[in-house]
Amino acid sequence: MKIVVLGAGLVGGAMAIDLAKEPNFTVTAVDARQEAVDRLAQQAPVAGLTADLSNKPQVAAAIADSDLVISAVPGFMGFATLREIISAGKNVVDISFFNEDAFLLDDLAREKGVTAVVDCGVAPGLCNILAGYVYQQLDQTESYLCLVGGLPQQRRWPFEYKAVFSPIDVLEEYTRPARFVVDGRQVVRPALSDVEIVDLPGVDTLEAFNTDGVRSLMKTLDIPFMKEKTLRYPGHAELMRVFRESGFFDAAPVSVDGQMVSPLALTGKLLFDRWQLGPDETDFTVMQVTLEGRLDGRRLRYTYDILDRFDRETATTSMARTTGYTCTIIARQVAGGLFSQTGICPPEQVGQTPGCFENLKAEYGRRGIQLSETVTELD
Repeated sequence: MKIVVLGAGLVGGAMAIDLAKEPNFTVTAVDARQEAVDRLAQQAPVAGLTADLSNKPQVAAAIADSDLVISAVPGFMGFATLREIISAGKNVVDISFFNEDAFLLDDLAREKGVTAVVDCGVAPGLCNILAGYVYQQLDQTESYLCLVGGLPQQRRWPFEYKAVFSPIDVLEEYTRPARFVVDGRQVVRPALSDVEIVDLPGVDTLEAFNTDGVRSLMKTLDIPFMKEKTLRYPGHAELMRVFRESGFFDAAPVSVDGQMVSPLALTGKLLFDRWQLGPDETDFTVMQVTLEGRLDGRRLRYTYDILDRFDRETATTSMARTTGYTCTIIARQVAGGLFSQTGICPPEQVGQTPGCFENLKAEYGRRGIQLSETVTELD
């Protein structure tokens, strides 16, 4: 099969390398940066193609001969890119964190007979798969909570944070209103709100704050209480609120000495340099997903924990592993027919499909990602 990966950044590159290990796949990585595709070609049998992925004809040309497309473009390009892929009649697995409602493309995907798995990273992504899987097991699901974060192993002033994927997408988490469900009703709160201190196994004390992660779950699963919170080192949320309230995350250009400048674009540029992992720095990903509900008259709590760390052997960030490998495993399921539903398919539908979760967990194990499950009877 011919696999095309759109985007060759830290996560896209890791996905291309992972897919290239499959003997039945030929993999092409597409990026606007020549150095990015050249670097991949040196690391794995991956063909490189330079293209402007914001240009519709160039996207169409890049995927014309593909059997399956992986979309790893920045969130602001994600929806338009997904529409082009579906219009071309190509199956796609997408990790782009875009703001638009992917279900707006459902009719088009069904018309084209396309399988389009969206939000297929770690969060959203793995957490949705877990939600869908447990939802299928229980007679009634009462609550869902996801706590998740990607962090540098070393805490360094002033941010105590490093971005191991697109900083613009990180800033989206700090500005996009957070939607969650309380007593069956959608509630909207500002991002970075309701900060609380949490302690999870194997990591220092962290803070958790509201982010817009529930997304498709509000439409697909009947769970009366659902919430996602992002994890950072304590104090980070307050600093980001100061940035936001000072206008540094505003997209609208302002005049500076006669030049029109977007505060968000400038902030992203400045932070990108400061948020990159240094040569001596590593990262980790921590996530805990908890669902409660009833099965055969018993009230149960399902708790899933991941604590994954930078892979020194391959110099692959944990965020690239947990986000990218979730995508490539599901891509293999689509390619092999294990998951074949057409239309826009959020990851919870993968979790509800027999065999998909078990396959995902086994493939995680092959890549050294440990996902633990604890089931507790509550009453």
